[in-house]
Amino acid sequence: MNTVSKEEFVVVLDFLPNGYPFDSRTSFRKGPIAQALSKVNFTLLEIIPKQGITLQAAEEVYIGEGKRDKVHHVVGRISSERLTQTAKGELDILVRKLVLECPEKFVAFFNKAGPISTRMHQIELLPGIGKKHMWEILEARDEKPFESFEDIKTRVSLIPDPVKSIVKRIIMEINGEDKYKIFVR
Repeated sequence: MNTVSKEEFVVVLDFLPNGYPFDSRTSFRKGPIAQALSKVNFTLLEIIPKQGITLQAAEEVYIGEGKRDKVHHVVGRISSERLTQTAKGELDILVRKLVLECPEKFVAFFNKAGPISTRMHQIELLPGIGKKHMWEILEARDEKPFESFEDIKTRVSLIPDPVKSIVKRIIMEINGEDKYKIFVR
C-alpha cells in the first residue's frame, strides 16, 4: 500500500512563529518553524517557512522540488512525541480530511488487501475489524469490488465505519503503536 514517491504537499498542523518554547537557544537564534503532515504518506515533518511568511493550521503548502512559495526548507521527519498539543489536536481532523479527499486509495485497500501471514490478514489491522468482518469483506469483494465507503457499509453487515477505522489505523501508525505499516511511510 505504501508508495515511495517524493512528497509534494504537506498540511500544516501547527505554526510556531518564535520556534519551540522548550528550545534552550537564545531568542534571536530561534526562528519560525512548522509541524506538518505529508498528504500522501502521512509522514510528520518539520518545515522552516521563508522569511516573513506566516503559516496557518490546516494550510496546504508545497514542499516539492520546484519553486516553493512559502517553505524555505524541510528540516526532516519528526516523531509524534515531538508534536505540540495544537498539532496533536489537529492530527485526527486532518487525517480524516485527507482520507475523505482521496477515498479511491482507501477503498482500493479493501479491494486488494492480502494476508500478512497464515493467521493474519491486512484487513484485520483496521481497528474494530476482526475475523468475522474480514471474511465478510473478502466474500463481498469477490462478488464485486467495492466502489465507495458507502458501498462497503451497505454490503458488509454491521461493519464499523470504514472511514473511522482507517483514520484510527493511520493515527496508530503515526504514533508507532504497531510494527505493521499499511498507510504511513
